[in-house]
Amino acid sequence: MLAEEQELDLVEISPKANPPVCKIMDYKKYLYEQKKKQKEIKAKTAKIVVKEIRLGPNIDEHDFNFKLKHAIKFLQEGAKVKVDVFFKGRSIIYKDKGEFVLLRFAQELEEYGKVERLPKLEGKRMIMIIAPKK
Repeated sequence: MLAEEQELDLVEISPKANPPVCKIMDYKKYLYEQKKKQKEIKAKTAKIVVKEIRLGPNIDEHDFNFKLKHAIKFLQEGAKVKVDVFFKGRSIIYKDKGEFVLLRFAQELEEYGKVERLPKLEGKRMIMIIAPKK
């Protein structure tokens, strides 16, 4: 056989064709190159980083601005920012305060990112996600 003489493999390309199409090639080398291509594609895809910032419902102005600067830096680096307000104990009765804090945070970050998910209460925390602007 021709493939055995060349010390290669006979690979069936399309079995449904009439007659079936085959190719003589080094199959191990072909698999290796396919794997290499997949790895290259995976390396080129952008990895999405999510940074988390936690606020309280009764956050002070200075603390708010401090966290805001960090969020701006994260968005400029291309990371998504997950902002959450954590309600401790009885502070859960101030849900409207928490939502107000998150919406104000989003408004301050308007030129750096856009809100991907509006504030939503999940258990004891209210979460909002902001994605960087391209």
